[in-house]
Amino acid sequence: MKKVKFLFHLIRLIPHLILYKTSSNKEIIQYDVNRWLSLTNVDNKLGFVGLMTYLPEFRNVFYKRLGRSSSFVRWLCPPMNTLFITTNNIGPGLFIQHGFATIISAKSIGKDCWINQQVTIGYSNETDAPTLGDNVVINAGAKIIGKVHMGDNSHAGANAVVVKNVPNDCTVVGVPAYIVKRNGVKVHEKL
Repeated sequence: MKKVKFLFHLIRLIPHLILYKTSSNKEIIQYDVNRWLSLTNVDNKLGFVGLMTYLPEFRNVFYKRLGRSSSFVRWLCPPMNTLFITTNNIGPGLFIQHGFATIISAKSIGKDCWINQQVTIGYSNETDAPTLGDNVVINAGAKIIGKVHMGDNSHAGANAVVVKNVPNDCTVVGVPAYIVKRNGVKVHEKL
């Protein structure tokens, strides 16, 4: 039965596989696939087909990587309709866990970032949008608003509201956000 299901999904995803393998972003998509497989419970043997079948959040990232060429295949494997990604400059390895009610409108996102559900990353006006460095984690319900920079290896805790720059290697929590950990050491500092 599992083989029949896999075969069905494989046939359904043939257009996706063709777009993936011919995309100018093929290497970045492969990096995404490897990272998602390492972070989820999708069987590695299923690979891309398993991710597209079981994780609608992955579909959103995949379709963003493909750009306009994805528009004619989305109906075969719909993206998550409450996850909005408008950021164009996204480094490889973006992982979205439970992307429900999430808006990602950053100026740019670095490599290997992790974003949870009900997160808002967005503009404070027509021009001011956040920039996320490499290995940034944004936990559930956090808001990153305006022309702020989340430094490399920084972490925004659940429901934090970040409106000021966050240095590298820091964890921030609260409303407004403040630093509770810097370089692995507990602190209590204003941003």
